[in-house]
Amino acid sequence: MASVVVQTRLEIPMSDDQLKANTPSIPLRKPYGSTDLISTKTPPHHGRHSKDTKWWVVLNLAFQSIGIVYGDIGTSPLYVYSSTFSNGIKHKDDVLGVLSLVFYTLTLLPLIKYVFIVLRATDNGEGGTFALYSLICRYAKVSLIPNQQAEDRQVSNYPLELPSKRLKLASVLKSSLEKSKFAKLFLLLITMLGTSMVIGDSILTPSISVLSAVGGVKEATSALTQDMIAGISIVILVFLFMIQRFGTSKVGYTFAPILSLWFILIGGIGFYNIIKHDTTVLKAINPIYIVEYFIRNKKDAWVSLGGVVLCTTGGEALFADVGHFSVRSIQVSMCSMVYPALILAYTGQSAYLRQHPDSASDAFFKSVPGPMYWPMFVVSILASVIASQAMISGTFSVVHQSLSLGCFPRVKVVHTSANHEGQVYIPEINYFLMLACVGVTFGFKTTVKIGNAYGIAVVFVMTLTSALLVLIMIMIWKTNIFLIILYVVTIGFVELMYLSSVLYKFTLGGYLPLAFSAFLMIVMYVWNNVYRRKYRYELDHMISPARLTEIFTNKNISRIPGLAMFYSELVQGIPPIFEHYVSNVPALHSIIVFVSVKSLHVHKVPAEERYFFRRVEPRTLFAFQCAVRYGYNDVREVAFEETLITRLKEFIQEETWMQIQTLSIGGKMTEAGRESDREIEHNEISKAKQAKEEKLREIMEQEIEQVEKAWEEVGIVHLIGQNEVIASKESKMMKRILVDYAYNLLRRNLRQSEAVFDIPHKRMLKVGTTYQL
Repeated sequence: MASVVVQTRLEIPMSDDQLKANTPSIPLRKPYGSTDLISTKTPPHHGRHSKDTKWWVVLNLAFQSIGIVYGDIGTSPLYVYSSTFSNGIKHKDDVLGVLSLVFYTLTLLPLIKYVFIVLRATDNGEGGTFALYSLICRYAKVSLIPNQQAEDRQVSNYPLELPSKRLKLASVLKSSLEKSKFAKLFLLLITMLGTSMVIGDSILTPSISVLSAVGGVKEATSALTQDMIAGISIVILVFLFMIQRFGTSKVGYTFAPILSLWFILIGGIGFYNIIKHDTTVLKAINPIYIVEYFIRNKKDAWVSLGGVVLCTTGGEALFADVGHFSVRSIQVSMCSMVYPALILAYTGQSAYLRQHPDSASDAFFKSVPGPMYWPMFVVSILASVIASQAMISGTFSVVHQSLSLGCFPRVKVVHTSANHEGQVYIPEINYFLMLACVGVTFGFKTTVKIGNAYGIAVVFVMTLTSALLVLIMIMIWKTNIFLIILYVVTIGFVELMYLSSVLYKFTLGGYLPLAFSAFLMIVMYVWNNVYRRKYRYELDHMISPARLTEIFTNKNISRIPGLAMFYSELVQGIPPIFEHYVSNVPALHSIIVFVSVKSLHVHKVPAEERYFFRRVEPRTLFAFQCAVRYGYNDVREVAFEETLITRLKEFIQEETWMQIQTLSIGGKMTEAGRESDREIEHNEISKAKQAKEEKLREIMEQEIEQVEKAWEEVGIVHLIGQNEVIASKESKMMKRILVDYAYNLLRRNLRQSEAVFDIPHKRMLKVGTTYQL
């Protein structure tokens, strides 16, 4: 394997003018598949998200969403009161104060914020932290990787629907973000932090849900100790993670009836408890009881907010999973079943606790009527497993999005559903989550301690979502400034109050999600930082047009039959890997394709717009550039080679057609100009034009024949850079640690690019290079 050491320096990415000056002359063309010269595209149809969706389709999706979206928030009644009243109930009216807090928190955050505000900020129906970040990146030039192309905006999913009004505040904020490198980095970091917190949430959700459900068996027998309950929970968790490889995200659809039954049961039992124990508990709708609760308990009331906020768990999952359904279906399911059932469940538990204040440690199962105990115990186990499954599947999707945007190390992504492309399984993440869940369950053993950790993960993600949402309100939606202030003063203030409370429990278990997030943040930042440095290195060292022509015309380099694909991240020019190859192997294939796989800040790129070809001039080189563009939720084709060859042949045909069209227009203009002078007869012009057209068609047929022959008879050779990345001698200590140790440790222990792209080893060559950054 050839190895070339290159001295380099990192500079600011070149401007568009510099890029044009240093890039081989490549004619701009529309993406493959768009034969129109202006635009004949129909507006993108978002399927389930269209406004004219039939009501029965909405109801069907609403029912299905119950099994996917609401498992986390639906099982929160199992542990909210035990976490809130961890030191017992000191005053009878404290129950009313906490119930009032739960009622207004559920109404303000999951219902108003997420269901009616945040769900408006979907990216063509897709939600989550990276969807918000992608919206901002498409509106303002805040991406740190300079791989944007003007043609990217021609992708049908790329444009944003912006209001016609122009606000000065929006323009000022956009300009400030685009000019500030710190602001760009800060946006990326808080997106990474939100992602890492979601992953931390998926560690704690299975632990606290399963442990709470299994702990209900103590009501039937006292023979089981807390250690035994933790052991049973660990067995269930291990089983849950071991079956992930079979695509168990389908379990949400299969067991939607179970979660529907769960909501019916907790709502019904809550109503029963209100009638039987204390109907006066309904007066908790008066917020004065919140004020009295804080006056009476002071600091203890503030600390207890860390338990109250657990009633909102699953709000971020609701936003992240909206892509599987529609905004309207989630609004219907939340308002018609989930929200009423949760309010009844918490109100019923409060009515029971008003009469039995000593039962706060296990309020859920103790408030269940005797005959209903075992049915509720079984359903609660199933509901907790489904809730855990939803969070695990959501984590796989979030990591997949991060991976697509260059913010996560390479891991294997397995698509588990032919019908739902967003459902994926990632083995490395699965085993990491399993070990972490087992460790948390074994280490804490009780839901109170896990609840202290859980609260931080929940509130951090909500707060970060609000921060990104405010930017979208200002820049993209151009919302009235008074409504933005109202949002910040109400929802923002409530979230900051909860955040201050959960941070107080840092030493009581709250450090756990922060430790997980810090570890994941370091991994993501190291990978993304070096990824950006490598891209800028290739940008600085791409091959000039003169050098490219010199390589192809070098008599010492022979052209051999076949087609070679050179893989690189670079989309603006010819990558340095090409020169590294020819300096060690003096032979080039008859057809060269420089392939760059890039991710756009959209959730999906239509298949007909995915491959963007350009020809490397002059035509005699028979070389092309191909940018393969994916969205962050796209599935990569299994038959990648065959698809690329098909698109290449269609590009050659379209290119020739455009040249003939240009020739026809030019001929008509020439004919019109010369006709008045009577210098050339009409038939001579037609013959000359026809001869040129025939020549172009002949060249096209020859090129397509060569491509087919190379593909069918000789085959394709894939050339991939095996890059060794080291810090330059002038680098400071922190940069040396970042590049030489942290990044290379990740690179050696994770998958290489050929494993991720599923490139056949028999037809793959690695070109060894060393980049000094």
